[in-house]
Amino acid sequence: MRVSSTRLIGRERELSELEAALGDAAEGHPSLAFLAGESGVGKSRLLGELEHRTRERGWSVLSGDCVELGEGELPYAPIVAALRPLVRAGDPRLETLPGTERLALSRLLPGLGDAAQPNTAQDEATAQAQLFEALLALLDALGRAAPVLLAIEDLHWADRSTRAFVAFLSRALCSERVLVVFTYRPDELHRRHPLRPLLADVEREARSRRVEIAALSRDELAQQLADILGAAPEAGLAERLWTRGGGNPLFTEELLAGGLDGRGAPPATLRDALMVRVERLGESAQELLRLLAAGQRLDHVLLAEAARLDAADLRAALREAVAGHIVVVDDDGAYAFRHALLREVVEDDLLPGEHADLHRRLAGALERRVEAEGARAGAHLTASVAHHHQAAGDRPAALTASLRAADASDKVHAHGEALALLERALELWPLVRNAAKLAGCRHSDVLARAAQAADLNGDNTRAEGLLEAALRDPLLEGDPHRVALLLERLARVQRRLGKTDDSLATLERGLALLPTHEAGAERARLLSSKAKVRMLSGRYRDGEQVAREALQAARVSGDRVAESQSLNALGVCLAELGALDDGIAALERATAIAREDERPGDLANAYTNLADVLHLHGRGRDALAVALEGLVQPGISRSSADWLSTSIAEMAFDLGDWALADAHLPVHERRRTGHALLNVALRRAELALARGEDAVARAALDSARHVEAGGEPQLHGPLSALVAELARRSGDLPAARAAVEEALDRIEFCTEDVMRLARVAAAGIVVEADAAQRARDLGDHPAAAAAMDRAAALLERVEAAAEGDRPVESATLIGARAEV
Repeated sequence: MRVSSTRLIGRERELSELEAALGDAAEGHPSLAFLAGESGVGKSRLLGELEHRTRERGWSVLSGDCVELGEGELPYAPIVAALRPLVRAGDPRLETLPGTERLALSRLLPGLGDAAQPNTAQDEATAQAQLFEALLALLDALGRAAPVLLAIEDLHWADRSTRAFVAFLSRALCSERVLVVFTYRPDELHRRHPLRPLLADVEREARSRRVEIAALSRDELAQQLADILGAAPEAGLAERLWTRGGGNPLFTEELLAGGLDGRGAPPATLRDALMVRVERLGESAQELLRLLAAGQRLDHVLLAEAARLDAADLRAALREAVAGHIVVVDDDGAYAFRHALLREVVEDDLLPGEHADLHRRLAGALERRVEAEGARAGAHLTASVAHHHQAAGDRPAALTASLRAADASDKVHAHGEALALLERALELWPLVRNAAKLAGCRHSDVLARAAQAADLNGDNTRAEGLLEAALRDPLLEGDPHRVALLLERLARVQRRLGKTDDSLATLERGLALLPTHEAGAERARLLSSKAKVRMLSGRYRDGEQVAREALQAARVSGDRVAESQSLNALGVCLAELGALDDGIAALERATAIAREDERPGDLANAYTNLADVLHLHGRGRDALAVALEGLVQPGISRSSADWLSTSIAEMAFDLGDWALADAHLPVHERRRTGHALLNVALRRAELALARGEDAVARAALDSARHVEAGGEPQLHGPLSALVAELARRSGDLPAARAAVEEALDRIEFCTEDVMRLARVAAAGIVVEADAAQRARDLGDHPAAAAAMDRAAALLERVEAAAEGDRPVESATLIGARAEV
């Protein structure tokens, strides 16, 4: 008797919707589809039918499965599985990719090129974005020949990098001829499951659709049984199986395959029904299934090395498992369970000793493969070794393997996976004798590496904690230069978290460790970071002085990174102190150095600040042109130039081009934190208020309400002005006045940022004009006079800010006078 039906039953509506999406993709309208349903309900069967119909049209199909090996251990697992056949076959379309994109992909797919070549994207955050864009370029290249269906199963097990790529696709797909289909189990998504926030964001996108896969109806189940049995089922049998299995196709199939007809005492669960099938196999085949349950997907060579069977017995056991419809052979010749639930059932049945032994054998076989492949051993292979050593309980081996796998994950810019592996190493560290000798590094080195991974993964809070832990290492007491560099990194993270005062104090700690006469790279980095903090705090005179000191140290030590960053801060400070031409020249030199050294992150920052300086001095069109030019520089992606995109939105808004502003506002991502989150929220709120969408503006500001603007006028000024305007529109004039007064206290007495001072004061004038009008309407002339007195005092501030023919402040003054 067949195990499953020969045709797809009861999914006409869902299949029609997916085929329509595929047709749209063929016309250059790509999309994402999420097939949601419980295990066994038929997601894979539906997807398989879609793949079959796609191939019949002569179109391309790429498919891969997510792997359940713990949180984020196998980076890009389904992507690698989907693309590996293209590389193995030497698909000529791969040759159409530019060299930089082939290089980015080669780190994920070593067969594509020389993965050992140095990475030209020295900014690691940019490097991951380059990889994502290279993957998108590959899909685009494939789609030019024929539409592409990319199928990814079991998204509930997706690693962090795969989830990040899904988020990227939801934003980046434009006109590629591609349909991406995912399957996942909603019942697996517990409250804190990492897929939940991703789906909440992505499934709302215009290019995304969710397709619910429900259980079969009674009639559909009867059709399924008729196809399996070769004849219409007896009515009582169909009813009993529908009642027992709830219309779940897999449960129905397994009940029949187990020789059960729904009478007597059927299995309590689907898992029990599956075990009936497994226990019918011979002992050698069952032993092989246990090994496969631990390994999930194994090729013949690995099975042969890890199994305790001779060649003939191994072949016989494999044939029995395949013939029993429990194991299948994929396109790469690897063995896997026919359904994930089958693997879970077998794995759950393992005894503790069996579990450790199986993983120990697999770890040994994989270690030998790593040794054989040498530098070509990628992140998947090394992460698998670490996983199996951990599962086997071999702590020393798990420690070294986790560190090695973290290195491999970093090379493919899978920073979330690298962080998970490094945190595992940190957990193992106190449990392993002579851990430092075994690892070849200090505990603080691992903490610092983990902090770097957290930083690049967008988790600034975790990065801060890891760096603070690294600095507590007593072994660092005799190494002031190492401590100074760690403090500089900590200060950068603190600044991004809005902890401006803490950041400045941390930099001072680092500088105190180094002799003042020493102009080394460490001192140059600390000083350039301090100059940036002072510049962002609106302390331009102090910032200029520190930036010049940093620039001298950078040039003496030959540190071009610090030189570019110092020039960047110096340029802004000079421009705001009235030396506009000198400031622009310094920023242009900072841009040139970053471009020459191929540092996309510094290049984006230099373009951002050059554009900002032009914008703040009334040269809006020039500013917008510079920002747009920066956005398309080689190596600068939207993720690395997030602030640049937001600046474009601000400039376009001020120029009256609201459509352009909207187009350049980065899509909200839950991983964005600190000032990056606040900056996007400010721009969204500003645009919404201009459109009269007060609720949208309030929601935008609420999304970043936990972020401290710190001492940065560029954030605190607009935030207070927007909060005041929202409060004024809602009739809460005391709250509006309080927001203005609090901001003025911080900006007027603690900074030299006259432009933001003028903006906040102008917002206060609008509030007082409103208060005066309301008082007059009520006949309260003293209150009206008091409000106008406050407005006059605020106007004096705007007039003072506009002195010296500052164009933006002068324009603000015209509007303020009109209110009074």
